[in-house]
Amino acid sequence: MSATLPDSVQVTGITVFSNPERTCRVNLSKPRHASMYVDAYSGEITGQYERIPFFAAMFKMHRWMLGSARAPDGSIGWGKLIVGISTVVFVVVLISGVVVWWPRNKSAWKNRLSVNVKKGWRRFLYDLHVAGGMYVLVFLLAMALTGLTWSFQWYRDMFYTAFGVEPPQQERRHNQSLNTQTRKGSKPDKNQETTYLHWQKVYDVLASQNPDFEQISISNGTANVSFGHWGNQRASDKYTFVPHSGEITCPSLYKDAPNSDKIRGWIYSIHVGSWGGLLTRLLTFLAALFGASLPLTGYYLWLKKMRSSGEKRLPTHFHET
Repeated sequence: MSATLPDSVQVTGITVFSNPERTCRVNLSKPRHASMYVDAYSGEITGQYERIPFFAAMFKMHRWMLGSARAPDGSIGWGKLIVGISTVVFVVVLISGVVVWWPRNKSAWKNRLSVNVKKGWRRFLYDLHVAGGMYVLVFLLAMALTGLTWSFQWYRDMFYTAFGVEPPQQERRHNQSLNTQTRKGSKPDKNQETTYLHWQKVYDVLASQNPDFEQISISNGTANVSFGHWGNQRASDKYTFVPHSGEITCPSLYKDAPNSDKIRGWIYSIHVGSWGGLLTRLLTFLAALFGASLPLTGYYLWLKKMRSSGEKRLPTHFHET
């Protein structure tokens, strides 16, 4: 397939899935994040993928309000700061909502968790805001609390410490010597021409050593083996190999990875809801969608309450007229 590509485009990696009915994903150097899907048996190109600018813009909006992560002077960017502060406020609102919602006696529990559809539109929105918010509370808190680790360094350090793990920058310094030796012994030669034939050799070795793999990703000099178990969806065994011979030189197993790397993978998996597969992804999506409606219903109920209170304070002759 590489022979059919333009001279300016190269194959940078390939991912093979354990499911024989799935096509292989071939990553390309241009455009960014582009890939093609190829039938492993016939070599037929069945599809292609390229990140749509709309989704790239949504990612920047979600992370940095279309700004940047860092300001020119190295401080936190304004967009990232706004997202972080908004998330902190969101967490406070969620927790205060639980306090306000908490029933004063056992008989009130049933009413606080039910949505009445027979007493008018306003009562329906009230129940949907109050009871519905409680049903998605855990998902919303999980997304917010994990998302804050990308916004503030102080929060990230506190988050890792709460789980008894050294913050990433401290653990990296602690293992700096070992990591430097590993990189020196395994770093591929950029001037070495990529030999795709040896990728097959690497795949055969890793597939035989890991019969329960979900996918194996290979690029020039590195390979990852993912297992797709519930939990950390970024958990994988990493390997380096000599590009011109296919000899595996430096395995780095997930079980031996630094605890900070494991926590980082868990943070991402919980934030996007991938920790339990498609089901938890769907539930997280629905919770996020419903969570976006909570401010709207909250403002609607507040305005209705303010309007009703204003009408009650009017003098009697105003009501009569």
